[in-house]
Amino acid sequence: MHIAEGFLPPAHAVAWGVASAPFVVHGVRSLTREVREHPESTLLLGASGAFTFVLSALKLPSVTGSCSHPTGTGLGAILFRPPIMAVLGTITLLFQALLLAHGGLTTLGANVFSMAIVGPWAGYAVYKLLRRSNVPLMVTVFFAAFVADLSTYCVTSVQLALAFPDPGSGFLGALGKFGSIFAVTQIPLAVSEGLLTVLVMRLLVQSSKGELTRLGVLVAQKQARTGTETEAVGR
Repeated sequence: MHIAEGFLPPAHAVAWGVASAPFVVHGVRSLTREVREHPESTLLLGASGAFTFVLSALKLPSVTGSCSHPTGTGLGAILFRPPIMAVLGTITLLFQALLLAHGGLTTLGANVFSMAIVGPWAGYAVYKLLRRSNVPLMVTVFFAAFVADLSTYCVTSVQLALAFPDPGSGFLGALGKFGSIFAVTQIPLAVSEGLLTVLVMRLLVQSSKGELTRLGVLVAQKQARTGTETEAVGR
């Protein structure tokens, strides 16, 4: 992830930019509506973006022309859904390209597609699936963050394999090579990111229960007979 500036052929860079644009435009509309209707969510939105920025800036060298790092997109996808995370992820990648020379402008579309679009959607799909199966919230959060991280690198492997197929075995051979190299660093990083996201979610449950309830992550249900209160996951 974070394919380096100028590393992709121009046609590939343009194609990934075109593929990413509709998701980002839709995300901007969703973000604008969220802020307009619920200005109190601004702080949590900023925290979600900062979480992504900090984690994705912790890079380790990996495949030539790329690097491995946590993504931090699973948390924002759970809290605000993937369309908004597409915007926050794009802003993160743009700032890192301009301020940290991490990624690049020509490869921004490809990096956005893998980290800000596919990652959040994959993590959110796992979140929804596990919650419908009544899996505990924190277990769900772990696997959502884990999958959001790994799916990002699966897409990056596809992007690199499409751009640089193996001379002998073609696309599939290159995909196997890129994926296996990424796996060495990325699987441990995905586990670590899942655990860290669980920790952050626990803190948010303690400090922002009202906001999480409004977002549908937590639903307070009062039981009339016992007078007790339980928490379930909504959305």
